[in-house]
Amino acid sequence: MAADIMVEDGPNDEGDMFERPGKLTDHIPKPYPNEETARFSNNGALPVDLSLIVKARPGAEDYIFSLLTGYKEPPPGIDVKNGLYYNPYFGGSQIAMPPQLVNGSVEYDDETEATISQMAKDVTTFLTWAAEPGQDEHKKTGLKLWFLFSLIGVQMLYWKRLRWTTIKHRDVSIRKFK
Repeated sequence: MAADIMVEDGPNDEGDMFERPGKLTDHIPKPYPNEETARFSNNGALPVDLSLIVKARPGAEDYIFSLLTGYKEPPPGIDVKNGLYYNPYFGGSQIAMPPQLVNGSVEYDDETEATISQMAKDVTTFLTWAAEPGQDEHKKTGLKLWFLFSLIGVQMLYWKRLRWTTIKHRDVSIRKFK
């Protein structure tokens, strides 16, 4: 999917910018050309960069999932200001971001039903990956190191028992002189 998008890169040997197929490690392009367009499109609120939101919020993935699926009608007695939406999972329960997910708005290749819950799960999984794209590689390296240190630990234990066996079984006797 990333290769379907052309990304501006460069400069080349002649100093010109050129376009190339995208890679997974490329930055995600901004959805708005400038800050004013972004504010106008979002009721005056500037959209934030969500690439690190999973690491920044307590509850991590659970918070994002709850926020995306938690839009409701306000209970009696709670007045929601104009241009805001009620979401009990957001601090203050009033958020400027309208509900982003609508049932059936995405078509999955494997014919999975596009429910709000499924799409929120997919968004949360993506944002978790975006917060730390090298996490899978770190886990593989950690597993290799754990295996290596286990082998070294077994060898050290064997060496210790081999060397200390002779000392451990010596009798120490104290003679009294008359």
